[in-house]
Amino acid sequence: MPAAGSGVRLGAGIPKAFVELGDRTMLERSVAGLLASGVVDDVVAVVPDDRVDEAESLLSPLRVGRHVVVVTTGGAERTDSVRNGLAALTTAHDAATGAAVYDVLLVHDAARCLTPAGSIRRVVEAVRAGEAAVVPVLPVVDTVKQVDAAGHVVGTPDRAALRAVQTPQGFAPDVLLAAYDAAGDVATDDAGLVERLGRRVATVQGAALAFKITTADDRALAEFHLRSRPTAQPQEDP
Repeated sequence: MPAAGSGVRLGAGIPKAFVELGDRTMLERSVAGLLASGVVDDVVAVVPDDRVDEAESLLSPLRVGRHVVVVTTGGAERTDSVRNGLAALTTAHDAATGAAVYDVLLVHDAARCLTPAGSIRRVVEAVRAGEAAVVPVLPVVDTVKQVDAAGHVVGTPDRAALRAVQTPQGFAPDVLLAAYDAAGDVATDDAGLVERLGRRVATVQGAALAFKITTADDRALAEFHLRSRPTAQPQEDP
């Protein structure tokens, strides 16, 4: 789970994953949500070098039962961070159990910390049903314009065929590892790397609560959701 972003657009003055919503950081909420889904065993959080000790302290209460929760450092680019996470997860699982056996690998964004369990489960179930790569999506409700370098409109794509992509994105392990082995440049979307291999990417229903917290307005919206659902867990099914 990449959590090394600087969060400049959020304007909090600290890395985004360490910003609090209510009484918990986005990092804590994201990891807890994954584990609470019932389909995730182990989590690797990829954080900035100078935040490792803080992340260890925040996440240590989540290391219960069979769950392995590992903290490692990010790289120069997102692709480097995910590679570090994949390597750390394999190493940690080897040390804990003597084997590294996963039927599904997920890549999640710590900034989507209110993602409901239902969305996570749908991704995992689709991979287990035989899909090589799966992304949760929502229909695009706004009209979308394609523009040129000067900002002039050059086309209006049919939004009926467009989808907004969320996380976690799920993969058969061999497919995700092959995609990262072949990745030679910066990528913001893991499924896009799989597409470059010529592999099919399936979609499942996403969730409105899985929105990405990027700006101060997004944070305010997340806080509103938490205040308006005092007795409910954001990780519950939509």
